[in-house]
Amino acid sequence: MLRVAVVGSGPSGCYTAQHLVQLDPAVRVDVLDRLPCPYGLVRYGVAPDHEKIKSLQNGLRTVLEHERVRFLGAVPVGPDGVPAARLRELYHAVVFCVGAAADRRLGVPGEDLPGSWSATEFVSWYSAHPDAADAGFLRGVRSAVVVGVGNVAVDVTRMLARGTRELRPTDMPHAALTALAASGITRIHMVGRRGPSQARFTTKELRELGTLPDTAVQADADDAALDPAFDDPSGLPPPRRRNVEVLRGWTAPPRPDARRLIRLRFFLRPVELLPRDGRVGAVRFERTAPDGLGGVTGTGRFEDIEAQLVLRSVGYRGVPPAGLPFDAATGTVPHLAGRVLRGGAVAPGEYVAGWIKRGPTGVIGTNRSCAKETVTSLLEDAPSLTARPLPADPLPALRAEGVDPVLWRGWQSIERAESRLGASLGRGVVKLADWPSLLAAAREAGDAVTWP
Repeated sequence: MLRVAVVGSGPSGCYTAQHLVQLDPAVRVDVLDRLPCPYGLVRYGVAPDHEKIKSLQNGLRTVLEHERVRFLGAVPVGPDGVPAARLRELYHAVVFCVGAAADRRLGVPGEDLPGSWSATEFVSWYSAHPDAADAGFLRGVRSAVVVGVGNVAVDVTRMLARGTRELRPTDMPHAALTALAASGITRIHMVGRRGPSQARFTTKELRELGTLPDTAVQADADDAALDPAFDDPSGLPPPRRRNVEVLRGWTAPPRPDARRLIRLRFFLRPVELLPRDGRVGAVRFERTAPDGLGGVTGTGRFEDIEAQLVLRSVGYRGVPPAGLPFDAATGTVPHLAGRVLRGGAVAPGEYVAGWIKRGPTGVIGTNRSCAKETVTSLLEDAPSLTARPLPADPLPALRAEGVDPVLWRGWQSIERAESRLGASLGRGVVKLADWPSLLAAAREAGDAVTWP
C-alpha cells in the first residue's frame, strides 16, 4: 500500500491528492498544511466578493473528504515543525505543494516606509489570514497607489473602493469590514510601467471596476496616446484587445459626482517613495516610453503622485522549502517531471507540484495538469518506493514528537464557529481571523481519528 504525504492543501495539493486516489485504488494520502484551515489561496487569496471563484472550495472539499484522504492542519513542515527528512521516514513519498510565498520588491528607496506594503499583506488582512496583522492600512489615507496592472492589482484596487453594502454579505472579517467602511480614500491610482495594451489583467476583472457604486474610472488619455496599439488594437491577441477596448471607454473626463476616482496610469516606473510626516507621502515615477522591442526605456522625466498608502503588486516568488534544493534564479525547486533533483539526480520519494514546481504562472485550473504530471511520475516510481517498510499509521509518530494536528472534524468545527460569529453580527459566515480563535474552535471537535 502506497502512503503519500502532500504538503499544502491549496489547489495544487488537493489536485495532487485527487489524482493519486483516482489513479491508484489503494493509495492513502495525508494532506498536511501549516494552517488549521484548508484550501490555501482559494480561502486566503481570492477576493471575498468573488463568490464564484471562492466556490471552488466545494470541489476541493470533495477531495479532502475522500475516504482515502486525511487532512492534517496546523502541521508546519520545516525548522519550526516536522523536518522534511522525518516525513520521508514516515511516508513512501512526499509531494511539496507550497506555492510561491514571497512578493517581488520594487527595489527603490523608501520602499520600507510606513504605509508601504505588498498587495499580498493587504489581501491577507482582508481575507482573515491568521498571520496577518491589523496594521492600520487605511488610517489617515486619502490617496492610494497600487503599483502593478495584473489581477491582484485590480482586486486590491476594487476592495479599496468597495462600500459596506457590497462587502457586508461576504465572509470578510469584521474588523476589516469596519475599517474599509470608515475609509476616507477618494483617489486610487493603479500604475503600470508599460502601456495599456501590455497590461496583464483579464477583461472580466477590469470591467468590474466600472461597476462600483459611487466610483468613477479614468484611463489617462495622455498615457494611452504613447501606446501605438491603443488607437488600433486590431493586431493584438484577443484578451489584450478586449482590455484596450474597455480602457478606451474610460478616457473621457470622469463624472464629477463620484465619491471616489480610480485612475489607471501607464508608462510610469516607480523610482522612489517619498516620506512625509514619518510615513510615505508620495511616489516618484519616471516616465517611460516604448523601446520598439516590446519593453520600455526611461525618459528622464518624473512625476510625483500623492499617496499615504502604497501597495506593490509586481509578482510572486518562491522561497526555499526547508530541506529541499532551490534554484534562486527561477524561484523553484529543480525537478524532472515533478521528481525533485538533488545535484542533477532524482531524489527518491521527493516530488513537487504547483508554483514551487513551475513558478507563479497560470490560473487555478493550471494546477490540475501540473499535479497530474507529478502524480504520474510518482506512481511510475511506486514499486521501488513501497519496498521500504513504514509504520502502520504515521499520525501516532507525529503526535509523539509534539505535533497536534487539526483534523477534518476540527475544520468543520471552525466552519460552525464562523457561522455562529456571522449570525451574531447579523451577517452570513464571517471568518475567524486569529490563531487562538481558530485553534479554540477546532479543539471543540475533539481529536479522534483513524487512518482511512
